[in-house]
Amino acid sequence: MRITTLLPAFALLLLAACRAPKSVATTAAAPAGDVPPPAEREFRAAWVATVANINWPSKPGLPTDSQQHEAIALLDFLKAHHFNAVIFQVRPQADALYQSALEPWSYYLTGMQGKAPAPYYDPLRFWVDEAHKRGLELHVWLNPYRVHHPSGGPVTDSSLVRRKPELVLPLKSPGYYWFDPALPETKKHSTAVVLDIVRRYDIDGVHFDDYFYPYREYNKGEDFPDSASFAAYVAGGGKLARGDWRREAVNSFIANLYHEIKKEKKSVKFGLSPFGIYRPGQPETACCFDQYDILYADAKLWLNKGWIDYFCPQLYWPITRPQQSFPVLLGWWKGENTKSRHLWPGINVGTDTSAKNVTEVMNQVMISRGMLPESKGVIHWSIGQVFNNPNMANALLSGPYKREALVPASPWLDSHNPAPPEVTTVAKGETVTVGWTHPEAGDVFRWIVYMKHGNTWSYRILDAQERALPVAVTTKGANNQELKLSAVSVSAVGRTGNESARKTILLNR
Repeated sequence: MRITTLLPAFALLLLAACRAPKSVATTAAAPAGDVPPPAEREFRAAWVATVANINWPSKPGLPTDSQQHEAIALLDFLKAHHFNAVIFQVRPQADALYQSALEPWSYYLTGMQGKAPAPYYDPLRFWVDEAHKRGLELHVWLNPYRVHHPSGGPVTDSSLVRRKPELVLPLKSPGYYWFDPALPETKKHSTAVVLDIVRRYDIDGVHFDDYFYPYREYNKGEDFPDSASFAAYVAGGGKLARGDWRREAVNSFIANLYHEIKKEKKSVKFGLSPFGIYRPGQPETACCFDQYDILYADAKLWLNKGWIDYFCPQLYWPITRPQQSFPVLLGWWKGENTKSRHLWPGINVGTDTSAKNVTEVMNQVMISRGMLPESKGVIHWSIGQVFNNPNMANALLSGPYKREALVPASPWLDSHNPAPPEVTTVAKGETVTVGWTHPEAGDVFRWIVYMKHGNTWSYRILDAQERALPVAVTTKGANNQELKLSAVSVSAVGRTGNESARKTILLNR
């Protein structure tokens, strides 16, 4: 995940933060009859980076219980602040934060590449289980081509640098090793790594970031050292120019991987978060980096072709910066979303805790909502910038994230709605306990309980293991008037976000 500032900001933010009342209750005016309005939908995610121990674990070699404690703290924070997804880095440098027969245990986990956690546990399985207990989607984040990072400890015999040297190229900046993306065996290996995770873990998504061919500073400004493989391509009759040949290597990998993931588990979403600018001049004001000619990432093509389910360009610049303006770039990418996939930008404005910086993030969330009302959402780089910033966290929870939200549905993956639950109510004193059962509870990811007090509906989104919710018989409305519970309704939500019909019970009629 790259954090880049291309030009200095030269204007203060002009937009005021959009804030909602601090009440956690989610309310809306009741429509005609007793049908509740739909729950809000918005993708609210954060990246959890393991490379260089940026977010988790806090350092290599922590005991298992300390690693798990840190993970639970992050996941509890996301749930408490009404996030609904986590993007968890499981392959930072051709290694694994999970049990793998293909690649070694990560240095960032144990302090020695190839060494398993002790006492043993599988971190990815732990993260998946704990995320799902909290109603959070878990997307695995992998780097497809990076083999070794300077922060990743010594290169050991378990490293792919040693185990597959025919696929690996050393870069001139110390500590960087890269797979040659054009080699068929590179594509085969990276595809196998992804599909192994998809088969064995109950994940919700697979995620790549902006690292394809490396940034040139990793090779001290020089071109990627693939002359031997390109010469072999030409000798075999290849006609593409070198840049086109490189892009085709990445394009074919992305297209095939999307197809292979869907063959294994159609419901697993494939997401990409490329560098936020496609090429200088696209849009007209955009400057000053060309991922097409430097990273050989034709990200626009992938979006145009629909080889992804969600697309998260890293728009890590403020609203008012002319050559990298957040809304201008987002509008350009929206115009390229010809297959109507989810477009959820990555946002980041640093670790500054000032009111100005908090306002910038609130405005970016609200601008994204306004520009992309059909499928709202953003991803925060990174979880630490919210977790370690109480001003930011509180502003999100009291403002745009005040209401709980469902992840937007992906109808091209699955348009089937779950069956509705069976609902009961038991009144006791000042509480009505709403209970429910479901004929296919294993297929349900979340429940929604809607409650009507007076003429106002509210809702709660509950995790899959929940089966009951106590609801107050009366609440206080505007002007402190008493509002009486008159209806409850419950629905089931499947893994891809589809909601069942609502089962409604009228009370006190």
